[in-house]
Amino acid sequence: MRKPYELLIFDWDGTLADSIGRIVDSMNLAAERAGEIPSAEAAVKGIIGLALDEAISVLYPHLGAHEVARFRQHYADIYTDLDRQPSPLFEGVSQSLEVFRAQGYRLAVATGKARRGLDRVLKANGWEDFFDITRAADETRGKPHPLMLQEILAHCRVEAGEALMVGDSAFDLQMANNAGMHSVAVGYGAMSLEALAEFGPQVCIEHFSQLREWLAGAARSNSKVGEHG
Repeated sequence: MRKPYELLIFDWDGTLADSIGRIVDSMNLAAERAGEIPSAEAAVKGIIGLALDEAISVLYPHLGAHEVARFRQHYADIYTDLDRQPSPLFEGVSQSLEVFRAQGYRLAVATGKARRGLDRVLKANGWEDFFDITRAADETRGKPHPLMLQEILAHCRVEAGEALMVGDSAFDLQMANNAGMHSVAVGYGAMSLEALAEFGPQVCIEHFSQLREWLAGAARSNSKVGEHG
């Protein structure tokens, strides 16, 4: 069967890993430590995917650069402590990624996490060398700027039309749109499928294994077009 894409790119938090609750808790504990009022859960979920400094500034726009840096350190300390046992992967993620690799897909990660945090969770899952490339928010432009995806495409020597971004936030899908790339919206992470649908994903899924089913169906359709086109 002809693969519908050459490269699959995944967000981490809320897409591969069940870490949203831990992020919300860490952000609000950091707010208390910084002397700020904790934010509503929905507000924190609404900034997940952004680089940390930008996320803090969205939630607390009155903070200056020095205060944001102090808040960021509080968050990093708290999250690292809570994440001594990394957040579990969602059901079906490990098996599906292994299947994708066996089917010949290139795999990548594009995350709002910092490199240190991403490396920690990759190591915990035995995935230090599993992905073709991973990009973290503190080593490139943050979402929804397309540079992160453009760097991944350049590394893999794949065109935007041959790649698919899979994510759970508006910033993931906006980034894909900005890069001229198709996307998949997942509804079990930070944002609802209703909120994500406006960004025009190719498909919306409620379970990670549905991505396998959808790609398999698209591959069968491609093969039929190739046979009769």
